[in-house]
Amino acid sequence: MKGVKAVIVEDELIAAEFLKEMLEKHGVEVLEVIDSGKEAIEVCTRLKPDVVFMDIMLRDNVSGSEAAVAISQNIETKIIFLTAYVDDEMVDYAVQAHAAGYLTKPYNEAQIIATLRLATERPQEASVPLPAGKPAADEVRLRGGYLFSRSRQRLSKDGRGIPLGPKARKLVALLCEEPGVSISNEQISMQIWGELVNDKTLRSLIFRIRHMTDEELVRNVSGTGYLIEPE
Repeated sequence: MKGVKAVIVEDELIAAEFLKEMLEKHGVEVLEVIDSGKEAIEVCTRLKPDVVFMDIMLRDNVSGSEAAVAISQNIETKIIFLTAYVDDEMVDYAVQAHAAGYLTKPYNEAQIIATLRLATERPQEASVPLPAGKPAADEVRLRGGYLFSRSRQRLSKDGRGIPLGPKARKLVALLCEEPGVSISNEQISMQIWGELVNDKTLRSLIFRIRHMTDEELVRNVSGTGYLIEPE
C-alpha cells in the first residue's frame, strides 16, 4: 500500500491510534489524525489525501457525514466511513459523498486493509466521451430476456418487476456494472455488507436471487467470484 496517503478523522483516541498503526504497518502514510468535522474539511482540502477514514460522530457540531459531503465537493478522494451502526440516513450521506465504503466498529486489521484496497486499487474505467445528446444506456440486457434499469435499480422480465430484497438488488446492480465480468467474493462482501462475510452468507444471497430468476443468470466463476450473464 506504499504511496497511499490518508487522513483519519476519529474522536476516540484509542480507535484512531489502532487505525493509524494498522495503516502504517501496511505502508500507508497517515498525514493527520483529526477529531472534529470543521478541521477535517480544512485539512483534507489543503492536503488532498488519497483516502479519508471518517468517523460519523465527532467532537464539534459538524458531523462526519456532513464533513464527508463537504470534502467530496472540494477534492477528489476516497472516503471510508467509520461507524458503530448503519442506518438509512448514513447511507444517504454516503451516497452524497460518493463514499468508497464503510467499516463497522469494532473492525480488525483484515477488514481495514481489505476496505482500503478495494477503495484505492480498483482500476479506474477510461473516460470515453459520448456523442452529444446520447446518454449512457440505462437498461442492461441480460440472459433469458431480463432487463436491469440502472436509474430505477429494478430487475424485470417481460415488463414484470422481479421482487428482490435490498441486498439482492444491490448485488445485481453491482454485477450489472460490467456484465460478463467476474467480481470477487471479497469485493462483493465489502460493497454489499461493508465487511468481509463468510461464503455461506454470500451463497445464501446468491440462492435468493436464483430462486427469483433463472438459475444461470448469476453464475459462479471458480476461483474468481461471480458474474451476471449478458444477453
